[in-house]
Amino acid sequence: MVAWANREALELALDTGFMHYWSRSRGRLWKKGESSGNLQRLVSLHADCDADTVLARVRMDGPACHTDEPTCFGAGACAASGADPDAGISGEPARATPGTLLDELWAVMETRDRDRPEGSYTTKLLEDENLRLKKLGEEVTELVTALVRGDGRAPEEAADLLYHLFAALKGGGHGLDEVAAELERRRG
Repeated sequence: MVAWANREALELALDTGFMHYWSRSRGRLWKKGESSGNLQRLVSLHADCDADTVLARVRMDGPACHTDEPTCFGAGACAASGADPDAGISGEPARATPGTLLDELWAVMETRDRDRPEGSYTTKLLEDENLRLKKLGEEVTELVTALVRGDGRAPEEAADLLYHLFAALKGGGHGLDEVAAELERRRG
């Protein structure tokens, strides 16, 4: 979907974890899904090269469009306009970049840390330092073992390690931004 957002709306989105927009017709801020329940849970915000447009990556609780389509740019919108919904589309689902996936994983850590849902494995890790660090050590060992054996399990074990590394950082009070700053410093 496309919607207007001012600085206040974007700050509110960052503060609450839910997308907010500026309604020009109502002359006020609004939280996407406040009446429909179709909330947009913020994953990340990305400004364009001119810093005058923002792409919000979200997790939807229901359809984005008021027509009940998953997106305002879906087949329903194309059918209404007479446009070919498959024009320029390969049929293959878009693949997320590694950076995007890591951003999304970190966003999950932040949400779990804030909400602490009962029964969540991530919550359990965040609340138990010994378990968190024990699991991190186990995952390092499992990745090394997979690499030595060459049994094809290295990507799976690396994914487990990244998850537990993020949990260890978050549980220890550190942010991914701190890691990025250190990498930037080392890049010199």
